[in-house]
Amino acid sequence: MKDKLQNIVSEALSQINGSEEMERLNEIKVAFLGKKGELTSILKSMKDVAPEERPKVGQMVNEARVEIEQKLEEKKAAFTKKLKEEQIKRETIDVTLPAKKVATGHRHPNTIALEEIEDFFVGMGYEVVEGPEVEYDYYNFEALNIPANHPAKDEQDTFYINPEIVLRTQTSSTQVHEMEKGKLPIRMIAPGRVFRSDEVDATHSPSFHQVEGLVIDKNVTFADLKGTLQEFAKEIFGEDTKVKFRPHHFPFTEPSAEMDVSCFKCGGKGCRFCKGSGWIEILGCGMVHPHVLEMSGINPDEYVGFAFGVGLERIALLKYEIDDMRLLYENDDRFLEQF
Repeated sequence: MKDKLQNIVSEALSQINGSEEMERLNEIKVAFLGKKGELTSILKSMKDVAPEERPKVGQMVNEARVEIEQKLEEKKAAFTKKLKEEQIKRETIDVTLPAKKVATGHRHPNTIALEEIEDFFVGMGYEVVEGPEVEYDYYNFEALNIPANHPAKDEQDTFYINPEIVLRTQTSSTQVHEMEKGKLPIRMIAPGRVFRSDEVDATHSPSFHQVEGLVIDKNVTFADLKGTLQEFAKEIFGEDTKVKFRPHHFPFTEPSAEMDVSCFKCGGKGCRFCKGSGWIEILGCGMVHPHVLEMSGINPDEYVGFAFGVGLERIALLKYEIDDMRLLYENDDRFLEQF
């Protein structure tokens, strides 16, 4: 039995030493140590060994198994080392070569403009609120003092889902939701996407963004509105910016006005950017109409307020001197990487 075990071990070691690949080692392991291997066969024949010899034979089989397993592990380690060395030779890295620059994302010009607007108004104590983009006709029009026969409700300007539900044409609808909560006073801005049935060109899009502002409190005046917007213009366009208010009409404010800022390109002298006028229209504003307050459950004899709305894309176009609104949405890396 001893001679037979020695022959098995010698044959196993010989085959292991002569193997040249990892797969061959697995075959040798199965042949000598597997369920049907040489050493297993000897263990199965232990019934034919005299009882007093069985412990000795069992020990000899275990020693043979350990010797074969150790040799297999040594050979596997040698194979692994060799494969690693070959891989290193194939994948040699020249550390003197310039590294590849990893491209990272950055903020969109619209996002940059919006964050500046939000930072300014949050610093003045305003709250940033959001409202639904799919809105009831009541909140988008009627609650803002826009009657059923008003031109703004024409289907040429508004996307109707059904007679009662529209894609909002202005974020002013968010102001109505806030006023209906009855938590006074109110100081808020409502940025968001709006939709209008416009043709796509350099200055128009069927989908764009607005930022509406609303203040409701006691003893609020038009002077408060003018002072707020004047500081806002200086924050966005520079300390030397001047503002001018022109009378206008909006159904939900009375009195109403449009605000111009002095051209920050030419300092008000007149240039191509401001079409020679020295001024650039920037937003619409006014005192909240008493009827709008009443429809939202606010007593106009006790509370007054002002509202304003600015197109976010317009701020971005002016701030970065972009002459085509479509550039903001074409996802051209050559354009976006400039910001």
